[in-house]
Amino acid sequence: MPDRPSVVVNARAVARLRGGHPWIYRSDVVSAEGAGPGAAVEVKSERRRLLGTAFYSTASEIALRMLSPDKVEDIGALVRERVRRAVEYRRGIVRDTDAYRVVFSEADELPGLIVDRYNDVLVLEALTQATDAAEVKDAAVAELVAEFAPHGIAERAEPRIRQLEELPLLKDALLHGDKTETVFTMNGVRFHHRALAGQKTGAFLDQRENYAAAAACAHGDALDVFCYQGGFALHLARVCSRVTGIDSSRSALEQAEANAALNPGLPEIEWIEANAFDLLKDYAAAGRQYDTIVLDPPAFARSRRALQTALRGYKELNLRALKMLRPGGILVTCSCSYHVAEAEFVEMLASASCDAHRSVRILEKRGQSKDHPVVLTIPETSYLKCVIAAVSH
Repeated sequence: MPDRPSVVVNARAVARLRGGHPWIYRSDVVSAEGAGPGAAVEVKSERRRLLGTAFYSTASEIALRMLSPDKVEDIGALVRERVRRAVEYRRGIVRDTDAYRVVFSEADELPGLIVDRYNDVLVLEALTQATDAAEVKDAAVAELVAEFAPHGIAERAEPRIRQLEELPLLKDALLHGDKTETVFTMNGVRFHHRALAGQKTGAFLDQRENYAAAAACAHGDALDVFCYQGGFALHLARVCSRVTGIDSSRSALEQAEANAALNPGLPEIEWIEANAFDLLKDYAAAGRQYDTIVLDPPAFARSRRALQTALRGYKELNLRALKMLRPGGILVTCSCSYHVAEAEFVEMLASASCDAHRSVRILEKRGQSKDHPVVLTIPETSYLKCVIAAVSH
């Protein structure tokens, strides 16, 4: 096998690697002669000491994503082994579901690769030039077939990400098998899945354990804001006397209604198509009251520059919700914005509680489900915040 291209990095990059973080930014690359888009390269210090093998991107500010501290001869074999290890890890920690994240990018030492399982259908996302390459993608698919024997493996190709990586636009398509739709179960609740439709890979699997935790505390008249396809709402409906779900997407609400029909015996759920901010403002002004409110908005801060705007948005939502909760009510409030730290999110909630003149007790501070592992030295692997709180007066 011919020698891989060498990329030389500076002392700052070396220190970052020693600290356990696998990213090297373009500003820390000294030279990358012969390294093409998505190439597997050998990373060396300015003293030419081997630091390991990495995936190289010609487009991203993250120029290098480390694969191994060693020299890797066979990338396909390494990918298969990493997928195998990721699957084995989930077998030890996943409970009460046939839908979960199988591969979580850097957290599973497969940077730029996402794989989710929905019963007998898998969904794959290649987020970088390297994972879009046939050598990597084919190896991952081969191992997934060996591990799961799925009836379908679909690829989702998000245009914005492909543009950032300077990759040609692709249509979502099947990579293996012939099945794109199935039914999966989380915590005893059933959901439809369409692999080639909806946001992300089709559902928010990172909230699975939070759905169960919310249902353990919920009661009475419940409101699920930004309900999407009904993840929280359907779990709440098993314990609450009445549930209303709000979302701005008509197609998401139609899917939520179809999901509800899969679960006979639940009370009827009211689905409302509306802008959440406007509707909460109207409901608060009208004096509407609830016993349980869930706030699960999309990411408000996609960059650090958007942090203050995001915090203002979160505060407005939480302030209105706190005013609408009856004494003894439960607030489940979430943020999937990595750039909003847990401490900042809790501080925002404290400020909202003061402005609302409500006494709030935190019952739980939670994160993403265990199948989305958090690596201590890679803070970017921790992004989801979920606070469950009781409002006493």
